[in-house]
Amino acid sequence: MHPPSVTTDHRFPIPESMQAWVLGDPGQLIPTRKPVPMPGRSEVMVRIDAVAICATDLDNIYYGPPALIQGGLPFNKNWTPGHEYMGTVVALGPAVDEFTIGERVACEIHAGCGQCKRCREGMYTSCHNYGMNYGAHDKGHRANGFTTDGGFCEYQVNHINTLVRIADDMPDEVGALVVTAGTAMYALTELGGLVAGESVAVIGLGPIGLLVAAVAKALGASLVIATDIADDRLAIARRLGADHVVNVRNIDAVQAVHKLNGGIGVDYAVECSAAPDAVSTAVHMVNRGGKVCLAAFQHEPVKVDIAHVVKNNIYLYGIRGEGRSATRRAEALMRQKRFDAGLIHTHTFALEDLPTAISYAKNHTDNAIKVVVKARGVAKV
Repeated sequence: MHPPSVTTDHRFPIPESMQAWVLGDPGQLIPTRKPVPMPGRSEVMVRIDAVAICATDLDNIYYGPPALIQGGLPFNKNWTPGHEYMGTVVALGPAVDEFTIGERVACEIHAGCGQCKRCREGMYTSCHNYGMNYGAHDKGHRANGFTTDGGFCEYQVNHINTLVRIADDMPDEVGALVVTAGTAMYALTELGGLVAGESVAVIGLGPIGLLVAAVAKALGASLVIATDIADDRLAIARRLGADHVVNVRNIDAVQAVHKLNGGIGVDYAVECSAAPDAVSTAVHMVNRGGKVCLAAFQHEPVKVDIAHVVKNNIYLYGIRGEGRSATRRAEALMRQKRFDAGLIHTHTFALEDLPTAISYAKNHTDNAIKVVVKARGVAKV
């Protein structure tokens, strides 16, 4: 039974327990059942209708960081990963009237504590209480799928500040990509946000890189150049709005980008590949006074030509997630059909087949780009 302070609706019966996956040893996902979590103050319960697999999920599952559970690595702690999910609001916590039961929402990962310096600046993905209050709701901070249970299950609790309404005609699979588009929007926001009339290069066409190209063009970039080594992804980038695509397998990426922008480099470069030399490549792609955003997690320290950065007044920015309400703005572009994020969705699996879905995402099986998992309506393999 749910607490009397929680509002429910007979249209959406809520079970006492749910199907969920938990992380065991590195790379080991274990099926289990967990109690359905109940929303508290300023929270709602979301029935998870679709969850997309992110490269950071793979980092969490196989390596541990950036997940931080109970102050340490996430292995064998009954923790459920998964963070790019959407769903339907099925229960309201005490005094919640900002949302109604039955609304479809995309769910941001980070609910900052709202009290630290960064949260008060709108940088809630850089909350100073990150990972420090596992299970202690009163402190406020939650990062579902990183510091608290995530979306590889049937129900989850989210703070109302993390919810973004999605269009009625947006398919679930596309709704699960709103947060990915939000990360792309956040990258361009931190670079200054004034994209119209500027030139942008994107390094690495995974899901985030592809949507950086799409969002940049939708915001009015004069020139978008997308680089990768996979022709199928370059073709999708063209369909998402890139003006030029460059396969850099056998050519110099910096020379190619400079040539396409009149020999002076671009205004913005967004690094999404995590390739060992990609950061150095990015700083040489931009023109003097240009800006570089680093959106990929490197697994090892990398070398960067700092003398070039200083002499040419180049700015470097790192981003984490989808801060400054970027997800809401990205959804607005998707709602207006400014680009088709569904082009990056390649595969859908049942929640029961999560290990297979993870394998497809990790190994790019069958040219997988964005793999989505659903708890209902998809047959088990």
